[in-house]
Amino acid sequence: MKRIFTLCAALLMVAAVATAQEETVSLRAGKWTTSSTPALKVSEFFFDNWASSGNSQIDATATFFGNYKFTHPKFVWDNIADLAYGYAWQDLVEKEVDPDLPYFDTKRKSNDKIDLTSAISWNAYKGWGASFTANLKTQFGRGFEYSGVGNSQNEKVISDFFAPAYLTTALSFEHKRADWSVSLSFLTGKTTFVYNDSLIAAGRNYGVLQDENFRRNDPTTFKHAYFALGSYVKAQYLKKDILKNLDLYARVELFYDYKKPKNMAWGENMATESKYTLVEGETWADLQDKGWFARRAFETDLDFELKLDYRFSSFISANFALNLKWDTDFSGMGNYGHLQVYQMAGVQFYLNVKTPKN
Repeated sequence: MKRIFTLCAALLMVAAVATAQEETVSLRAGKWTTSSTPALKVSEFFFDNWASSGNSQIDATATFFGNYKFTHPKFVWDNIADLAYGYAWQDLVEKEVDPDLPYFDTKRKSNDKIDLTSAISWNAYKGWGASFTANLKTQFGRGFEYSGVGNSQNEKVISDFFAPAYLTTALSFEHKRADWSVSLSFLTGKTTFVYNDSLIAAGRNYGVLQDENFRRNDPTTFKHAYFALGSYVKAQYLKKDILKNLDLYARVELFYDYKKPKNMAWGENMATESKYTLVEGETWADLQDKGWFARRAFETDLDFELKLDYRFSSFISANFALNLKWDTDFSGMGNYGHLQVYQMAGVQFYLNVKTPKN
């Protein structure tokens, strides 16, 4: 727990700089450049006695994106907070089936994200330099696997706050340009936390390996954290006005763990299903006929994100977001258990108001 409290204290330091929006403040030899953008995204569909059919839905998502940068002649300290939380109210039961149900009878969480990054970098030669980066990813509340709709909807908890959470710390070689950057690290620590005993007991460890004395009905035998040491590559691109009023943000992160036992194997129905299964004790026996690159790619964690934002005015925009994740420690749903996909398109209303300059 001491590591958790230390981490929270460090993250509070990041939040403490969010005292102004789109404001530059000189401080001795360096200066702060800060921006904060809270927003509310809303989308709505309504169908009633519609010939081509459809499900009514209202989705509301609150987001926050903050960038707080301290630029010094010798170094740059960059801090980013990317937060989101949303719910969708869906009309999944035909009124002819159950006329007593209200419209938008089924509520389901549509987004939940905490992504905090703090990085300090030093320029060395022609855009190349060194950097130290700390990144924390988790969520605000419980995540569910849903079955049924309306009054018969069932929710199965599959995640929670800090269950999982991922803390990545990397000492990297970095190349920066005005709109993009690439970081390469061959000495990266990635700690996975799962602080929810019911999830561990249910087998959702998210890669936190348990000791030999692990007993499913005895939480005192549970391990809640796993430290991985490996290679890390991160590339990101942020371009304002790639076309008039159109902004683009893209990010890709790759992580390969040097030390974790390889106990993943292809599923029994590989010929007919794109499915993989966690098999205890397996040592890649089913991958022996695969090449070196295929094995390393299968073991590598991927996190790819793409955002497009088109501003109609200072207060309203249309946006698109895509997030793809590949993680063999995530025993997901369906036939694509290790591939996670999130896609969103909608209208965004900005709530930000500029702080007057001193």
